[in-house]
Amino acid sequence: MEIALHIGANCTDQDMLLKSILKNGDVMAAHNVGAPGPGKYRRLLRETIQVLNGSTPGPDARQILLDSIVGDAVPDRLVLSNTNFICIPNRIFENGLFYPQAEFKLRGMMQLFPQDEFDIYLALRDPATFLPDAYARSKAESYAAFLQGHDPHNLQWSDLVRRIRRIAPQAALTVWCNEDTPLIWSELVRDIAGLDHDVKITGGFDLLATIMSQEGMGRLLAYLRAHPPRNDAHKRQVIAAFLDKYARDDVVDETVDLPGMTADDVADLSAAYDEDVALIAGMPDVTFVAP
Repeated sequence: MEIALHIGANCTDQDMLLKSILKNGDVMAAHNVGAPGPGKYRRLLRETIQVLNGSTPGPDARQILLDSIVGDAVPDRLVLSNTNFICIPNRIFENGLFYPQAEFKLRGMMQLFPQDEFDIYLALRDPATFLPDAYARSKAESYAAFLQGHDPHNLQWSDLVRRIRRIAPQAALTVWCNEDTPLIWSELVRDIAGLDHDVKITGGFDLLATIMSQEGMGRLLAYLRAHPPRNDAHKRQVIAAFLDKYARDDVVDETVDLPGMTADDVADLSAAYDEDVALIAGMPDVTFVAP
C-alpha cells in the first residue's frame, strides 16, 4: 500500500488541502484511494507513536491501525494529512532546535507501517510570515519563550528536508512553497491523492477563491472555459495573471509584527528563504513543485 503523508508544515494551508481532497470521495473511490476523515487517525497515530516511544511495534500493530482507520476495505493508496504532524506550534523550536521531533515522528510512522511505501508532502513558508503566525498560534508567553533560544535568522527549511531524507531515504518527498500554493492547488490535490493530472476533480480553486475577488474568480473561470489551458504550466500562468489583477489586498498583504524585528530583518529573512528554497529545489532526491 502507498501512504501519502502530508506533514505540514504548521501554518500553511490550515487543512484546506485535506478538505479539497475529501470533496473528491467518489473520484478517489473509483481509483481505490482512501482518504479518511482526520478524526479517524490523527489522535490515534499521535498517541500510538508516543506510547511506543521508539520501541518496535507488535506484529499486529499495522493491521489494528488499519482496521480503525479504513476498516476492511484497504485501499491501494491511503491519504493522511496533518499540518501539526511533527508538532504543535508551541513545540516548533523545542530546546532551541527547529522541528526537533521530526525524526521521532517519522521513524514512528515507518515503524508502524514497515511494509508500505511512503510519499511525504511538505509545504514551506517564508520565515518572515511563518514566525509571527506560528508564534500567535503557540500561545507562548513571549516571543523569546516561543523561540527557546533559536536564532530566527538561522531558520533553514533545507536542514529539515535533509533530516527527512536521512530518516526516510526510501520515501518519495515532495516539497513546495506555501506562497505558490494558489497557483498549484489542483496539482497538489491530484498528486497527494495519486490521481493522474487529467482526472477531473472538485475543489481545484478552493484556495484561490479565498484570496481573489468574486469578480476576478468569475472572469478567470470564464476565461479558462473559453480558452482551455494547454498544460499545467500554461494554467499556472493564466492564474498568476488574474491573481496579479484581482487578488484581495486584505488577504494577501501580511503585516509582520514581532518584537525587535525591523524592516531590514524581514527583508533578510525573505532573502535567505529564497536562497534556501533554491537549494531545496536543486536537491536530486526531492520533487519540488514550482509555478
